[in-house]
Amino acid sequence: MSVTDHRRLGIAAGTALLTLAVAGCSGLGRAAVGTITYDTGRKLQVQVTTPSVTGCHKLKPVGAVLIRNRTVLDLVAYPTADCTGKNTTYIATTLSDVIAPGAGPWRSYSIVH
Repeated sequence: MSVTDHRRLGIAAGTALLTLAVAGCSGLGRAAVGTITYDTGRKLQVQVTTPSVTGCHKLKPVGAVLIRNRTVLDLVAYPTADCTGKNTTYIATTLSDVIAPGAGPWRSYSIVH
């Protein structure tokens, strides 16, 4: 084998290993790096660090009146505990939102990924 053939073989092997490594990591639980902080109507502040990007995340039973999204991903806040229904609020990364006057609290959120 020539030097060129060895290089091609090395590049092919490296590419195959990189592909396997990426495919193997894709099944791992991904997270929205950072924090989500929210205030309840009872003046309690709650902080969630690096939440999972999958699933519905329930807030305290009294709900949240202010949410600060300090993660690397956007989120959607819901007025229901199961991340369904209308009147959702989109909160982009590094932003915050407060409930509208007369509106009920948010009770759950999901990460946009």
